[in-house]
Amino acid sequence: MTETEKQYIVGGVALPRPFKIRRLGHFGINVHDPEVSRSFYEKLLGFRISDVLDFSGRLPEEELNKHGPRVGYFTRHGTEHHSFVFFPRRVLSAAYGFPSDYPEVVTNQITWQVGSLREVVNGYEWFVNKGTRIQRSGRDLPGSNWNVYPFDPDGHVNELYYGIEQIGWNGQSKPYSMHKVRHTRPPDLPHPSEYSEIKKCVEEGIDGTTGWKQLETMPEKYDVDGVLLGRPYKITRVGPVRLFVQDMEQSLRFYRDELGLMVTEEVEWNGHRCVFLRANTEHHSLALYPMALREELNLHPKATLFSFGMQVANYQQLRDAIAFLTEQGVTIRMLPPELFPGIDYCAFAIDPDGFAIQLYYYMEQVGWDGCPRPSNQRPKVDLNHWPDTVPAKSDSYLGETYFGPWN
Repeated sequence: MTETEKQYIVGGVALPRPFKIRRLGHFGINVHDPEVSRSFYEKLLGFRISDVLDFSGRLPEEELNKHGPRVGYFTRHGTEHHSFVFFPRRVLSAAYGFPSDYPEVVTNQITWQVGSLREVVNGYEWFVNKGTRIQRSGRDLPGSNWNVYPFDPDGHVNELYYGIEQIGWNGQSKPYSMHKVRHTRPPDLPHPSEYSEIKKCVEEGIDGTTGWKQLETMPEKYDVDGVLLGRPYKITRVGPVRLFVQDMEQSLRFYRDELGLMVTEEVEWNGHRCVFLRANTEHHSLALYPMALREELNLHPKATLFSFGMQVANYQQLRDAIAFLTEQGVTIRMLPPELFPGIDYCAFAIDPDGFAIQLYYYMEQVGWDGCPRPSNQRPKVDLNHWPDTVPAKSDSYLGETYFGPWN
């Protein structure tokens, strides 16, 4: 049996690799000034700070002072410890030399959730045996997630993890005093449960109520489908990620053959080949575009990030989000809908660094046969004329569900 034909047993199911990605978990970018970014992502988009990471100590103080802000932020839109992070680009580059090899890579991480700790451990061995370049592995603190971080051919750091700290009704993260051991490689199995780790800390007298806590920072004056919120919409899901790549076939080999994402559809637009891959039933959680398209779309000229997606709860909220952000002085761009099969109406909010954030409300779902909806059965989108309402589709409001109250 060749390496490509080898089967691995994952939870009793035979698969071509020793893990199965279930979904896009979280995402990160490296920014010029995290304090400026914080105003955009916290105040305007509604993410809440779950923890702060101070990079002081990673370099001598006199060296740190040359590189601007040194604090980065973990943020969340739901109960997971973080779904979006933004870190200080200049300090990271000086401290770790990354991304000097890939100067246009602004993504901090593209994170994929697998189903178990065993899949993380076996995935680590899978990448090592394949000779894939790995940034690091072990356990992230804050967040408490076991992981392995392989690079893609363009230098984008991907992460495989199986679970992440949850933040409950009181909005408080796990205190730093409970982060007792930093692991720099996957653990020996079996590993003690999260519950037993926390129980031991409590028995040692550690106060579990001292973690970071942040509540709403904006006046709750908008009636959002029956709930008073600080802005007229609620982000309920993150992703997809859109990347510009140098070599489409190389990138496909990594994301399709090594990570195991499934190709849903390919589109040719103005002579450019664009490929859309999914992790679960969503039409795509990752889209790859040729680098030549970046200038044509007039996107950030020194970033391989095309955009990062943030889904709101419904079509009305999408319209309200665009109006709200426009009133706040945010640049909103409309891009050709042919580049986003599986999504109908969407808009791009430009963040303080010039990165595009895709706002949308609907993602086409792919069923058991793996086939997307034929293009001639998709709605025709005129971005210059948005209707007041849109007709239901067979998969309206299907896909990943947001858990928990909106506020």
